Amino acid sequence: MSACLFCDVVAGKVPAEVVRSTEKVVAFRDINPTAPVHVLVVPRRHIENAAALELEDAEEVAEMLVTAREVANDEGIASSDRGYRLVMNVGSDAMNSVPHLHLHVIGGRAMTWPPG
Repeated sequence: MSACLFCDVVAGKVPAEVVRSTEKVVAFRDINPTAPVHVLVVPRRHIENAAALELEDAEEVAEMLVTAREVANDEGIASSDRGYRLVMNVGSDAMNSVPHLHLHVIGGRAMTWPPG
């Protein structure tokens, strides 16, 4: 496998502001945030993107979603009157720049629709 930026973050080779870490996932602040809160949740194990997911990956995906909720709670954006957005991008047209499965937790401001 070629070098992967997020694998290096998970391994501690690339510095990141980690906000939550579990046995299966790591959550860290995006270095180019699009909102006051912008955290990436990635599996520790390399999975290229959501299109590469298999049923065997279900535990990691579930842990990513639970971790995203916990991050939203910790960051104060989980209340019903505020809310947050969860985003997974697949491929270059979706602006997926790092080929490692990741979930964006974005909030702290009003969102618009449609995105992009």
